[in-house]
Amino acid sequence: MALTVQHLIDDYRLELISGKSGVHRDITKPQVSRPGIELAGLFDFYEHDRIQVLGSKEVAFFGWLNDNDQEIRVDMLFQKQPPTFIFSTNAEIPEVFVRKGEQYDIPILKSNKKTSALLSSLYDYLSAKLSPRQSLHGTLVDISGVGVMIRGKSGIGKSEVALELIRRGHQLVADDRVDIYQRELGIVVGEAPEILRRYLEIRGIGIVNVVKMFGAKAFKENKKIMLVVDLEPWDQKSDYDRLGLENFTIRLFDTDVAHVRIPISEGRNVATLVEAAAVNSRLKYLGEHSAQDFSDALDDYLRQKKDRK
Repeated sequence: MALTVQHLIDDYRLELISGKSGVHRDITKPQVSRPGIELAGLFDFYEHDRIQVLGSKEVAFFGWLNDNDQEIRVDMLFQKQPPTFIFSTNAEIPEVFVRKGEQYDIPILKSNKKTSALLSSLYDYLSAKLSPRQSLHGTLVDISGVGVMIRGKSGIGKSEVALELIRRGHQLVADDRVDIYQRELGIVVGEAPEILRRYLEIRGIGIVNVVKMFGAKAFKENKKIMLVVDLEPWDQKSDYDRLGLENFTIRLFDTDVAHVRIPISEGRNVATLVEAAAVNSRLKYLGEHSAQDFSDALDDYLRQKKDRK
């Protein structure tokens, strides 16, 4: 579904000042532009296909122009048909923008945010809405700040693991289906489809609402994926990582994400294993590599033992 100015108005609770008939214009670019240099008369680099944001600085400069220059430059801004103009909370909207909004059917909007906060939040919002998406089968949880995607064959116990982790104070992001997008290179974010948010499917019990069971803190709307855990039945013929010296990864879009395989068998507490994998992944991110420390200590021990001989 295309992102329109009306979606932006509804999600951001923006005030529509003029140009109401243009609210169905499509927004196609995640970037946002501030047309300060254009108000000064230079249109060679005008990024007209982006949302145009004006703050108190742009409006103050605009006030120094004479009436004729104001009319000409605003008309040039509108002729290129940008999707919308948004004024920050401290910026007073000049009358010519209100008039041109009606003339060109381009919405003129007012935000309750200051310019810097508006620009930052708009970029995050547009990146999430406009980035290419994939849907993956799995369960996404936030374990002590680490976004962990749990995958595995249907019926292996992903949701049950998530339930136990939530009971321990961690957070559910999505169960069964996870929608992912790349906000920028190195950052892949996952979230639940709207209809599945807050719900877990537990075989033998059914659908449960984690917010009603454990409180609002049990659910998080989205999370950066830092670790992918594959649960699989124990296979004696498989070569599982024993020391953890190698850093395995899996590619999601253009981003390499840490990846581990955890074999499932009777007597193994899978929730604890996933929790340990998440904490270990976070330690590696902070520069603490337990397996490498052990290997180095073992090498030192063997070297010293050899020297004593």
